[in-house]
Amino acid sequence: MANFIYTVLFLLSCYPGSYAIQLAPYANGTNSTFDVFQYVDQLIGTANGGHVFAGATLPYGMAKAVADVNGDNTGGFASDGSDVTGFSQMHDSGTGGSGSLGNFALFPYAGCQGDTIDGCTYPKKARAIPSVDGSVKASPGYFGITLESQINVDMTVANRTSLFRFQFPSTPADGSPLSPLILQDLTDLSDSRQNGSVSVDPETGRIVGNATFLPSFGSGMYNLFFCTDFKGAAIRDTGIFVNSRAGNEPETLFITRGINGYPLPGGAFTRFEAPTSNNTILARVGVSFISNDQACQNAETEIPDFDFAGTQQKAESIWRNQLSPITVTPGNGTGDAIQTIFWSGVYRTMINPQDYTGENPIWTSTEPYFDSFYCLWDSFRSQLPFLTIVDPVNLTRMVRALIDIFRFQGYLPDCRMSLCKGFTQGGSNADNVLTDAYLKSISDGVDWSTGYQAVVKDAEVEPIDWSNEGRGGLMSWKSLNYIPVQDYDYVGFGTYTRSISRTLEYSYNDFCISEMAQGMAMTADVEKYQQRAGNWKNLFKANQTSSVNGTDSGFTGFFQPKFLNQTWGFQDPVECSNFDDTSTCSLQNNAAETFESSIWEYSFFVPGDMASLVTLMGGPDDFVKRLDYLHESNIEYIGNEPSFLTVFQYHYAGRPGRSAYRSHTYIPAYFDTSTAGLPGNDDSGAMGSFIAFSMMGLFPNPGQNVYLITPPYFESVSVTSPATGKTAKIRNVGFDPSYQAIYIQSATLDGVAYTKNWIDHSFFLEGKTLELTLGTTESTWGTAAADLPPSLSTSTVVKV
Repeated sequence: MANFIYTVLFLLSCYPGSYAIQLAPYANGTNSTFDVFQYVDQLIGTANGGHVFAGATLPYGMAKAVADVNGDNTGGFASDGSDVTGFSQMHDSGTGGSGSLGNFALFPYAGCQGDTIDGCTYPKKARAIPSVDGSVKASPGYFGITLESQINVDMTVANRTSLFRFQFPSTPADGSPLSPLILQDLTDLSDSRQNGSVSVDPETGRIVGNATFLPSFGSGMYNLFFCTDFKGAAIRDTGIFVNSRAGNEPETLFITRGINGYPLPGGAFTRFEAPTSNNTILARVGVSFISNDQACQNAETEIPDFDFAGTQQKAESIWRNQLSPITVTPGNGTGDAIQTIFWSGVYRTMINPQDYTGENPIWTSTEPYFDSFYCLWDSFRSQLPFLTIVDPVNLTRMVRALIDIFRFQGYLPDCRMSLCKGFTQGGSNADNVLTDAYLKSISDGVDWSTGYQAVVKDAEVEPIDWSNEGRGGLMSWKSLNYIPVQDYDYVGFGTYTRSISRTLEYSYNDFCISEMAQGMAMTADVEKYQQRAGNWKNLFKANQTSSVNGTDSGFTGFFQPKFLNQTWGFQDPVECSNFDDTSTCSLQNNAAETFESSIWEYSFFVPGDMASLVTLMGGPDDFVKRLDYLHESNIEYIGNEPSFLTVFQYHYAGRPGRSAYRSHTYIPAYFDTSTAGLPGNDDSGAMGSFIAFSMMGLFPNPGQNVYLITPPYFESVSVTSPATGKTAKIRNVGFDPSYQAIYIQSATLDGVAYTKNWIDHSFFLEGKTLELTLGTTESTWGTAAADLPPSLSTSTVVKV
């Protein structure tokens, strides 16, 4: 295609502000009729623990409509054959643990048995119904399914409003007259509801309500409000239900949780005469964290006329243009599956975080507010860096939101959902996020002075509850230069575990702060935080060995826990690895000293000074052997985020070809087009961004202005920067769709020979062209010491 891409500003109305998205007409390669939706499969990762949200949403949208099931329903819907319990309004995507959100589900009946309202089943557990095999349909901005009751349900969304279309059979299964009933209950996916209230208008059928819920991975509570209107049939009657019984009086209900560990079922219903057109009733549901009135206003403003086709078309247009910065020329012989893996991954990077601007009841601010940073421990590694390239407008707004959270709540979050503080998994990883954005010239409206204050506070001031924000153990961090196992910490409180992974993560957090300090000419801070960035060395035990399945690995020198008195503890380096299914490795009080990963894997988490790590492990050859062993001995778990960078760390030992090879051992073997096509939780698009970066051929070292070069999985990939309008292109010369020729022999950058095995962010901002000539064997390209990426011990900070 001609590189004819223009950018216009499209404003999607949403109350009380505007949601700005960069739009551009879409084309791909040389095919102007290419339809990206052909290659976006929302069902990838909806089985096998991927927990992907499969439903209808806008990019970063608050309204997320889908069918909820009673199986592995963390993302609402799952392709596991479980039964449908309802159709709810809000969700997260790809998260671990219990179901997140899934509030105020609707559930339809064509009629109630005996034509009495008590002939319908109301409680969520009891009403669950199978869906028809093969009936699920999903595309960006849309989801549809058919229930065993032969009710077809499809849905689309605006930013804070869902629109459901229920098409009923002409005759209910029991032969009674068609008289649809649609109930709405006061539950969520994880059954966390505390108190709730609901009322229904007998004249219009409008249902409004609110309830208090608990976050799925955090502390506190949140209140959510909804407003539901119907169109398509005359109102027959209305009422409420409590437990398993319903009545037409009263029209209002206040309900408590109950005492038996499960919320007492309750809600409201509207029953209709036979629909006037195609047996169809529309239900419009607005949501708000502010009030019922605002929920109603959101709905009335965003979808005023119940226009399903128009709302879906608008959502599709937004998604097409959201995906438009990227174009690919697949190359002859590249199968559809490769494109589907890629584009579906790109799509999933834009579901979370969620734009709740104007919906924050906790503080008043003119800054954007984003939620569902779930969690930054996952997303700092590649998801948010990916948005820096393809959607800097909204990435900037996310950074501003993070800084605003610091202003009003005292600390940057490491995890946040449903207006609540989420649990901190390791370091203060918002430090990495802010640094990554700062180094890549994210600046529009960003108060970087306050941003720097925020990251410095993480490093210097321990909060009382560091399980929710900031860092713990700072007294030991500053005096001993590591986090001890069984630390003596009376300043703040959290889970006193993960001493190794916290030491490694705090070291990198401080490295990132030093980069910001250098860019701001804070000379004293540069020295201080660079020194702390080397604290990881204090837990490296040079004579520690490791056996794998009873056989000596042959490698010596691993991180180990250390006590306050500076004597060594012990953790088997393979504990919490891929084949260890007995250890406790999360946030439990008795968990390991590494979080969700082994010492073997964490041994490579020194992204700020890889040159020192390579030397410490015996030099480039031994480093490569050890990295190979990690990947080839079933220790590595590619389904969790600490594994991502290890795929490409061969670059730091002068073996970029080995990184390319390693990437192809995982894609598509572990990332495919099936519903079980992810090796682990998608984690708010983290897995999707790993796929996207890997297949584009540039993988970030997050928190640095560094992208590691490998050949794209396509003949060429182009990215038009929404920030500058310039198009960067990566082109393979001698592209081989069988992926035998995956090794770079030589490269040019804008026509000039280029030997470095990495590139910086100016590549995207200035629209450069990188041409890679490929062959079937590794070459000397990118192997010289001068061609390696920067490290703390060898280079200074690189800023655009």
